[in-house]
Amino acid sequence: MAAEAQSVREVTGRLGGYRWRICALLFWATTLNYIDRQVLGVLAPALGHALGWTQIDYGYIVAAFQIAYAIGLVFAGALIDKIGTRLGFALFIAIWSVAAASHALARTVLAFAAARFMLGLGEAGNFPAAVKTVAEWFPRRERAFATGLFNAGTNVGAVIAPLVVPIAVALWGLRSGFLLTSGLSALWLVTWLIVYRPPAEHPRVTARELAYIGSDAEEPASAPHVRWRELLRHRQTWAFVAGKFLTDPVWWFLLFWLPKYLSHRYGLDLTALGPPLIAVYLMADAGSIGGGWLAGRLMRLGWSVNAARKGAMLLCALAVVPVTFTSSVHHLWFAVGLIGLAAAAHQGWSANLFTITSDLYPSAAVASVVGLGGFAGALSGALVSTAVGFLLQATGSYALLFTIAGGMYLVALAVIQLLAPRLAPVRLAAA
Repeated sequence: MAAEAQSVREVTGRLGGYRWRICALLFWATTLNYIDRQVLGVLAPALGHALGWTQIDYGYIVAAFQIAYAIGLVFAGALIDKIGTRLGFALFIAIWSVAAASHALARTVLAFAAARFMLGLGEAGNFPAAVKTVAEWFPRRERAFATGLFNAGTNVGAVIAPLVVPIAVALWGLRSGFLLTSGLSALWLVTWLIVYRPPAEHPRVTARELAYIGSDAEEPASAPHVRWRELLRHRQTWAFVAGKFLTDPVWWFLLFWLPKYLSHRYGLDLTALGPPLIAVYLMADAGSIGGGWLAGRLMRLGWSVNAARKGAMLLCALAVVPVTFTSSVHHLWFAVGLIGLAAAAHQGWSANLFTITSDLYPSAAVASVVGLGGFAGALSGALVSTAVGFLLQATGSYALLFTIAGGMYLVALAVIQLLAPRLAPVRLAAA
């Protein structure tokens, strides 16, 4: 990884590095995205106690976010491809900023579900816009690394939330965390509108950097205004959709149910939850960056895009398997280590899975493909969250959930290999 960073510094020094500043903005947005959605998870034990939520109630609230996120992703991808990343990203973050603040007004399960639904619609724009931005600003050999960097914001956000939210609650009350994250999202929106332009129009991008950004000789041919019907004709689209459908619920489960699991299994209160959650998501951060770095490193060693992507994803899939034993572990930090390893592996997997879309499709279609896959992942996550609520209400045991999580990535990789054995770039017909 040190060699990769050195290579990035050398190229940046020769060409100019404004694309990495854009990547930093994407990292910031993704961090805020996950702070916003993690606030509820951190506060769930306290809110559940104060408002009398059952496991089923919480499952419904989580599912409301995921259903809206699924719906939003379908339209977000197509809309961002149509109006561009600058306006598209701004629109969706404005929606999620308002939605985050609305949580502070909620008092019932229905009101929280409505606030989560609106938040899901807004946050749906983050990944289609971010992955499309990477496709516009980076050559293919840097995309997985850049995706891993901005995707690390998911874990930084999940780390910041258990650090900041208990302090805000202690100072200003149980609902103050929602208002804090809303204000930070509004600040990002203003910065984005001031700073962002496409690379060909940006006054801070040098001619040499612009040429480097467009240096891929085998970039898929451009095909603007592509319809979903055209995308769904290709097996490569279904490979990405299947990968998201099968593995996203594992991440949703860790994100929304981990605080409740640690509280239930080890008796941790709001303040004691901080260190274990921080440890898990710091490990996930390393996995996000490391997974993207590994694929890029393998390409530099002469591996094909297909072999590098799938080799990195296989390693990640194998690293998730030990999480199966979590429920039988009695020591808190041993369990944290197993869960953290799975979270790191998921993020490394995710960095490469997202990058597959820009390997296969022209930049004009990337956000639409990401949106379709994200819809599948969020929809399956909503179904799983509802099922988790009923399962835990009936049994109180997490053993089956961790067992399923441990094997799901190997199943997903097998399906991806079956549908897209060579990761051949797709030639699309314009609508």
